[in-house]
Amino acid sequence: MTTGNFCRAIGFAVLFSLAGWADISFDNQGIALAVLSGALAFGVGYALWYQALRGLSATHAATVQLSVPVLVAIGGIIFLDEPISVNFLVVGTVILGGIAMVIIPAHNKAK
Repeated sequence: MTTGNFCRAIGFAVLFSLAGWADISFDNQGIALAVLSGALAFGVGYALWYQALRGLSATHAATVQLSVPVLVAIGGIIFLDEPISVNFLVVGTVILGGIAMVIIPAHNKAK
């Protein structure tokens, strides 16, 4: 299914790339970074995610996946020195709290 989604997304990527073609420039470093980002970071991320899915129910997997924006924001704070805002703290707490509300009761029922 994921492969099909990527194949369908290619058309949109090409369309939007053509729309901004006049502003596009290529260099070796940019191409190398794009390949590394796509092949390594994205590929390894998906491989790890599918390994983790083996131990999760569909409900838990869908719920845990909602943590991705919070984890990415934390990565920005750690690695890019992004500021910690009140908005991030409130929204991150609400998201992680909602995830906990789904996972903790289900975990306790399983015992």
